[in-house]
Amino acid sequence: MKRLFAILAFACTMSMTARAQVGSPRSTFAFGASGGVTMSNVSFTPKIKQDLYLGKSFGLAARYTSEKYFFLVCAAQLEANIAERGWQERIEDGSGNEYYRSMTYLEVPFFAHLGVGREARGLQAFLNLGPQIGILLNETETYGGQEPWDTSKRPNGVIEQYGKDIENRFEYGITGGLGVELKTGIGNFSLEGRYYFGLSDIFGNSKKDYFSRSASTTIYARLAYMFEIK
Repeated sequence: MKRLFAILAFACTMSMTARAQVGSPRSTFAFGASGGVTMSNVSFTPKIKQDLYLGKSFGLAARYTSEKYFFLVCAAQLEANIAERGWQERIEDGSGNEYYRSMTYLEVPFFAHLGVGREARGLQAFLNLGPQIGILLNETETYGGQEPWDTSKRPNGVIEQYGKDIENRFEYGITGGLGVELKTGIGNFSLEGRYYFGLSDIFGNSKKDYFSRSASTTIYARLAYMFEIK
């Protein structure tokens, strides 16, 4: 969280600095598609031990580049992605049980896209930072391991999650990423690492609910292709 807030503070500082300068205008649209892998879990209170759940994602993106302030290229980027996320429990009570929950989301992040480097052909490093909303499309529970299932020795007796449907299908949070983009004559190719921190919970979190926190976190590794229209 401290690193996330540091990034946010840096972005706000850069934004205020940019307003105080006279920028060089741009007017470039870029459209494209992306795909990659997700590594996710859910932060629960009471705690549930987990390994990262591996999934995949793909989607479409649109970017509008408006100005350049000295070395900083400023743009806004909107995406619509389908992403597989969830959690995989690390069950170490000797029962031999296995469990994971798969959740497929429609994600819509909106970024401030800040680039440094070549605007035409060549390499450009970039930072993406902004809010993200999501809508749960479907979910699947998978029970595995030894039969019959035995939950009598779960740490702290946390078994409320089994068979419990997701109660909040709409979510929101903050997402940010760092990457590099290679600009060529046939389009732009980028590689990005991204992190999503959920601010909403998938289960109810009132005083009468069992979990006081159940928020998603996800790491993305993404490849994208975009073409520009000036």
